[in-house]
Amino acid sequence: MKKFNIRKVLDGLTAVSSSSSSSAALQPGNRENDVIQETLQSEHFQLCKTVRHGFPYQPSAMAFDPVQKILAIGTQNGALRLFGRAGVECYCQHESGSAVIQLQFLVNEGALVTALADDSLHLWNLRQKIPAILHSLKFSRERITFCHLPFQSKWLYIGTERGNIHIVNVESFSLSGYVIMWNKAIELSSKTHPGPVVHISDNPMDEGKLLIGFECGFVVLWDLKSKKADYRYSYDEAIHSVAWHHEGKLFVCSHSDGTLTTWNVRSPAKPAQIITPHGKQPKDGKKPEPCKPILKVEYKTARAGEPFMILSGGLSYDTVGRRACLTVMHGKSTAVLEMDYPIVDFLALCETPYPNDYQEPYAVVVLLEKDLVVIDLAQPGYPSFENPYPLTIHESPVTCCEYFADCPAELIPALYSVGSRQKRQGYSKKKWPISGGNWGQGAQSYPEIIITGHADGSVKFWDASALMLQVLYKLKTAKVFEKARNKEEKPSTDIVDEDPFAIQSLAWCPESRLLCVAGVSAHVIVYRFSKQEITTEEVQLLEVRMQCELNEVDSPDVGGDQASAVTTPGASSSPQSSVPQTHPSTSSNNSSDGLRDNVPCLRVRNTPLKQSPGYQVELVIQLVWVSGEPPQQITSLAVNSAYGLVAFGNGNGLAVVDYLQKTLLLNMGTAELYGSSDPHQRQPRSPRKARQPSGGLCDGNDGSAGSEDRCKSPTSDARDNSFSRSRSSSVASIDKESREVISSLHFCDCLSRKCEVTAVASLWLGTSVGTMLAISLSVPSTPELRLQQSVGISFCGSVVRLKGGIMRMALMDSTGSLQPPAYECWYDLNAPEEEKERTRRRRPASPPSTQENQDSHYAVVCSEKQAKVVAMPSQNCVFEHNITENSFVLRADVVVMPAGICIACFCANGHIMTLSLPSLRPLLDVNYLPLTDMRIARTFCFSNLGQALYLTSPTEIQRLTYSQETCDNLQEMLGELFTPVETPEAPNRGFFKGLFGGGAQSLDREDLFGELAAGKASRSLAQHIPGPGSMEGMKGAASGVVGELARARIALDERGQKLGELEERTAAMMASADSFSKHAHDVMLKYKDKKWYQL
Repeated sequence: MKKFNIRKVLDGLTAVSSSSSSSAALQPGNRENDVIQETLQSEHFQLCKTVRHGFPYQPSAMAFDPVQKILAIGTQNGALRLFGRAGVECYCQHESGSAVIQLQFLVNEGALVTALADDSLHLWNLRQKIPAILHSLKFSRERITFCHLPFQSKWLYIGTERGNIHIVNVESFSLSGYVIMWNKAIELSSKTHPGPVVHISDNPMDEGKLLIGFECGFVVLWDLKSKKADYRYSYDEAIHSVAWHHEGKLFVCSHSDGTLTTWNVRSPAKPAQIITPHGKQPKDGKKPEPCKPILKVEYKTARAGEPFMILSGGLSYDTVGRRACLTVMHGKSTAVLEMDYPIVDFLALCETPYPNDYQEPYAVVVLLEKDLVVIDLAQPGYPSFENPYPLTIHESPVTCCEYFADCPAELIPALYSVGSRQKRQGYSKKKWPISGGNWGQGAQSYPEIIITGHADGSVKFWDASALMLQVLYKLKTAKVFEKARNKEEKPSTDIVDEDPFAIQSLAWCPESRLLCVAGVSAHVIVYRFSKQEITTEEVQLLEVRMQCELNEVDSPDVGGDQASAVTTPGASSSPQSSVPQTHPSTSSNNSSDGLRDNVPCLRVRNTPLKQSPGYQVELVIQLVWVSGEPPQQITSLAVNSAYGLVAFGNGNGLAVVDYLQKTLLLNMGTAELYGSSDPHQRQPRSPRKARQPSGGLCDGNDGSAGSEDRCKSPTSDARDNSFSRSRSSSVASIDKESREVISSLHFCDCLSRKCEVTAVASLWLGTSVGTMLAISLSVPSTPELRLQQSVGISFCGSVVRLKGGIMRMALMDSTGSLQPPAYECWYDLNAPEEEKERTRRRRPASPPSTQENQDSHYAVVCSEKQAKVVAMPSQNCVFEHNITENSFVLRADVVVMPAGICIACFCANGHIMTLSLPSLRPLLDVNYLPLTDMRIARTFCFSNLGQALYLTSPTEIQRLTYSQETCDNLQEMLGELFTPVETPEAPNRGFFKGLFGGGAQSLDREDLFGELAAGKASRSLAQHIPGPGSMEGMKGAASGVVGELARARIALDERGQKLGELEERTAAMMASADSFSKHAHDVMLKYKDKKWYQL
């Protein structure tokens, strides 16, 4: 445990790393809190991914293990997602990143084969918690188009683009010498090449017969033993899929003209039946009009009742704009089920894994481009199952994200109770059929909550405890505003191209359950949590007019060569500059010169608002247009339940609102906040020149852009990926904007003025040019006085300057503990009065006590470039650390770890770092993830106890940990995919079928495909690559210290094995010598007494 003596540091002794610097600040004094013991060390940190939640981005393939009840989904970027019961899911990634084109389970074997678009095959071991590749096979001369692995077989059929079929042994992942060549399959029946192989399957009743479908419409039934075709079937439309009847006498083909052809195996001349499920039947008996291709068909039989024929596609061409459909044909009834997104694939789930038995389908899994739907085939109307997976993260694009670990225990039940009333009705009453795997047994049990803000204005609360994710509650903020009925009524005052309700940032107090959201249309909404349903007659509205004139400033060089801009006094700080309203503004829409003025971007509804239990709107704050200029988007937001205040800032300045009294306390330009201590030299310039709106989710544009330019929607994902350098809390917001922006806000109880001895309520604010300012607040002491008297405000001036825009501020006490802001415990505002009084109480932060001229606590300030620890109230910098020189910090948080507190940073160059407090020693620095788009920058966030997350794709959240303890326990916390399950018994052949040779015919494939019978395959056709999960792969993947130990262990094993072999050979030689000696002795005795002539 390392101790840091602040007094010695201030006397000039340095106890930090060479990259940190200290400066004298505190007065000498013999006090215990001069010594802060730092308990966090580098061995407490390790970075690793934990779990990935959400819908697989851009899915491309799907498979299901009917015995293990596990679903696998492959994606276009080479990802593999595996799902079992609710809470059991796993993410894997192919290194190549090529699209997954097909998946094949080794049913009930705990293994999976993946085929990729780069013509590689991979065998995954699912018997371990983190699946690994055992073998890979890379084809070099042929392109893979289709794979088929028969049930309980080790031989995998591979169809190629050239029309050939190769066979792979999945145990050794080696090619067989047995090859079915396309010209041998079709012989003289076709004059042209049949095209790629699009289907392979064996006859359910005869494993020796292989059905091969070619793209051109040609189908061949191949006899594996005689190595020739038994039958050939030809149709003049391209084939997309083939499905067998379980008795092996019929099969169905789906075609590109929307037809289904049914073939009798022994009648190849023509189809037994041709139907067009969605075609209009002409009365004159002519051929139906062609329809869209039927991309897939499945033919499933039932012991009692008609068979099911399930297909996707095949709709008529005149159904323009109609959504994708799944068609279920059962007997004479045909059900067309509309889907919300295009269908990628579907699978019928059946009671038996044996293809030669009645299938008894009970559900259909439908993989859509952005959703996963499971349909119950056993109930009338085919209802869908309620999906237990967290696949609705992307229901509306995520625009911001916050992560809260170690929340109050009662929060999750409270949110779940109000959220359970929002669930849809009409789901199937049966249990979710994908039910494999087991949950993890980890000891991590603290409550975790993730909050996501979305482009449609919704806010979702998620239970993220124990590496799981479940939606708790959904809040729709757009209900507060009026919606345009048509395009003509769309408000012309929007400052975004689309998604005017999108959530830009949010502030949440878990203890008081107070929620505050800021939207892209320059609005802030304050919500309270209540278990009672109420009807709000009129929504409380407060309009704020924030205006300023641009001024060029020459910033003093404080460790950096920044030339930035700040605002001049242009907005009144009087509360009378904004009047609270309970209805939409009736102010004049135009100023005297015809410019839009005093108009908010959105119109608040003026009809009664029914508010369900949960979060209910308390106050709506809107910024208005000023003389033709749109309001600046909000760049920082903070709320405090103990003070009853919400503060927000932007490029114009700062506003502080009393949400209890519904009044504006402060509305001031940034320059006025400095008072007489303004360090900038300002050059006046025209306010109408080169002005544009800017905000947290906007793309940085040239300064020459006019006021008619609009900010982009958060959903645009900032396609401009030029991350040069940003000077605000949002990466691309103020990149080229020459104005000082309020980038960070923090409420706390502290000593903000020099020589203060009593802590007071304060508001700290950080700016985009690296200045930290303090404001002192005088809050009435009792709840009664608080509602009668206004909060006093006084300015304390600048506290410290840093390089780069300020990202995060926090308060640390003299013992080195994080001092959380004061808060008011939650009470239900709509509950009976006696219950309200019983639960209502304020929990103040422990007020720092100090003697005159002595420091009692420390401000922790982190910017895009630096971190500083400042002693308060003397305002002397005691520790300083330059975080990065060539990049900038995207996200910084002061977090609580089990062994202490630290600063966690994520930089644009991909580095994740942690710094100790107060000494700012680097404890962790890992090059984790280079910044590739704005989505990562906008959603990356750290939380307490070593947890972090970001949106890795538009549909998925990636969670990671930087805690060594969590990394060590990760294996126990993860769920298990594979569980020992007995394979169901094979169907009974029956006496007469066994007697007369009926029933399924088995085949010894080893005799056909083995090396003895088929020979060796060409070495140039495919290359075998040992996977990291195999022994060879483990040897090759070993690296670093662990790798050296592994290599040493392997070498010892090999040496021991060689020594053992040598010992065995020595023993054999000794035995041979003994035998020779014995024989020699016997020969000697035999001829001992004989004469030479007797020999």
